[in-house]
Amino acid sequence: MNTQVWSDFLQQNWLIIVIALIVLFVVLNLVKTMVKWAIAVIIVVALVVYSGVSLDKIKDVVNDVKTETVDTLKSEATNLMMKEAKEAKYTSDTAGNFTITTPNLEMKGRKGKDKVEVSLRGVSLGEWKVSDTVKSFIAESKNNGNVTTK
Repeated sequence: MNTQVWSDFLQQNWLIIVIALIVLFVVLNLVKTMVKWAIAVIIVVALVVYSGVSLDKIKDVVNDVKTETVDTLKSEATNLMMKEAKEAKYTSDTAGNFTITTPNLEMKGRKGKDKVEVSLRGVSLGEWKVSDTVKSFIAESKNNGNVTTK
């Protein structure tokens, strides 16, 4: 978010924010039950609503951060595929399922399918379409000599 927007908001609403913070601290210090947390949530939500920040805006920001994070992880995984392809261990079974593991990646798929499941350092990155990069990773992992059949 823009720092100028926050600066303007704080300048215009500083008194209400100070009063809300004082009430919040008093509630948290005096009330010793679950009610205090309910009151605290109500105060925070009231401040957010009063500030003009809508839940849609918050949702959009969260989605943007999520998308950027997933895109960054996918990019890192793609780079690691090419770097670690020579270390990859290819394991397949008679049903056509295969698993490729490297020190940082794991890819699971089925022969003939157009999607594979990719994990980076144990974190699932979801299903990926079998692109040229994925195809070359699969081919190189088969050809590097670390092939096991179950």
